Amino acid sequence: MLAERIKTKLAELGVDIPTPTPPVGSYVPWKRSGNTIWVSGMVPMFEGKMRCAGLVDTEVSVKDAQECAKLCAVNALAWLNAATNGFKGVSGVLRLNGFVASAPGFTSQPQVLNGASDFLVEVFGDAGKHTRNAVGAAVLPLNAPVIVDFVFEVD
Repeated sequence: MLAERIKTKLAELGVDIPTPTPPVGSYVPWKRSGNTIWVSGMVPMFEGKMRCAGLVDTEVSVKDAQECAKLCAVNALAWLNAATNGFKGVSGVLRLNGFVASAPGFTSQPQVLNGASDFLVEVFGDAGKHTRNAVGAAVLPLNAPVIVDFVFEVD
């Protein structure tokens, strides 16, 4: 069962699922439609604070931005966990849409988003392989270096 794999793998990696952070705008954090759960854009918040802020490649290193993308995935799993009562019925990751606050001339947005993608494949195994979009942006909400939204498949 994938739910048990997710929990076991998170424990092996030393990743604690945080209490989900409430939305900062007029939207819901997740919504189910049929066999999919859509999780709103996650920013790299940790214990109520932005992990790092600013443009990638000048104010935030690529390595730090990758860690931020991973944290976005952890925060999305917090909402998925809440939505499914412990990952019950989760069968995989379908899609990530990522935006990277990019310094002028920065073109390694896919490398940044690998922080989230690689983490999800590590946690979900083959069921974590997904389609993806990685886009550069001039600025993101709350001066986040990265924001990622997620689509998960459920039974």
